[in-house]
Amino acid sequence: MTRVEGEIVIARPAEEVFDFVADERHEPRYNPRMVRAEQVSSGPIGAATQFQTEPKTIGRTMPMTVELTQFERPRLLASRTTSSMMETKGALTFESVAPGTRMRWSWDVRPRRALKLMTPLVGLLGRRQERAIWSELKRMLEARAEEP
Repeated sequence: MTRVEGEIVIARPAEEVFDFVADERHEPRYNPRMVRAEQVSSGPIGAATQFQTEPKTIGRTMPMTVELTQFERPRLLASRTTSSMMETKGALTFESVAPGTRMRWSWDVRPRRALKLMTPLVGLLGRRQERAIWSELKRMLEARAEEP
């Protein structure tokens, strides 16, 4: 297992950041590796909502299931993500700060099969990838707020 953690401040209200991130269907807009994300459970988004996603990794897509395990708007969003190659459990927290929202992430990543041998590399790449993904979310939400 490896842990991937970080934080970023987004100049938008916590409720807006939380709502946007909680709807996994938005991820292809700020994560260039995410090819597809769709909600597969019925009802409003909340605890137990499930999404099927397909990120592109090493030239091919890898189907993943994302299940929201805790949903405490606008403070906490926890999830479990499973694929044939790994399982990731963790949470995003959202804290109101000047000038907007401090979003923190903490993921426990458990590689499976052959990927298990590369756990330290998975952690290093995961930290870089998460920073890039959330930096793009920040750019997108802040730019959207500036639109007339």
